[in-house]
Amino acid sequence: MSHMKSLHHNERGVISGMLFAVIGLSVLVLGLGIFSIWAFVAYGEANSDLDGKLRIAEVEAKRVQAEADEEKFAEREKQPAKNFKAPDDYCGLRFDYPKTWSEHWAEQITNGGDFEAYFNPGYVPPISNSEQFALRVTIEQRDFDSVLKRYQNLVQKGDLKQSTSSSQGHQGVRLTGNFSKNIRGDAVVYRCRSLTITVRTDADVFKNDFQSIVSSLDFND
Repeated sequence: MSHMKSLHHNERGVISGMLFAVIGLSVLVLGLGIFSIWAFVAYGEANSDLDGKLRIAEVEAKRVQAEADEEKFAEREKQPAKNFKAPDDYCGLRFDYPKTWSEHWAEQITNGGDFEAYFNPGYVPPISNSEQFALRVTIEQRDFDSVLKRYQNLVQKGDLKQSTSSSQGHQGVRLTGNFSKNIRGDAVVYRCRSLTITVRTDADVFKNDFQSIVSSLDFND
């Protein structure tokens, strides 16, 4: 009898051990299943996020390339350059400028007045001191020092930076910065006998064009 009890006790122990093993295995399988699902979802999200980032990078690369191509096209369209020449009485000032720009002389020069010319891409808007032009040209019947004196207050305040300028052997002064509330750009001022030449751009966007113009600038001393 005691032998039978011992057998039943051993059987219950075996069954209990198997039950725990089955439960443990079930928990392990369930855990692995949950982990697999999580890993699959995480992989899908990561893959989707990567695809999204790749698409964004591709769109950005295309945009940058399109802008670069447009800029190159715009630069090519400026060539070959046009040639500007002022009347001989105004030092015969001459320089090259983009062919996509229009040129306008403010008025017919009579009785030794000042010469003014304006340049702008496409068309030249109505003339005013506050309007921004790609280029302004002024040849005045005024002494070089008196013209520079107009800008000294702005130079002292720090609105304008003054430096030297040189073109085709001519020495002058360069002014860079804020000429007024609406005008920020660069200007070069040259002495020509009793006249003073001022060539100015009214916006930084034209700085490269302005530099090319200044490099080609020449006049009769």
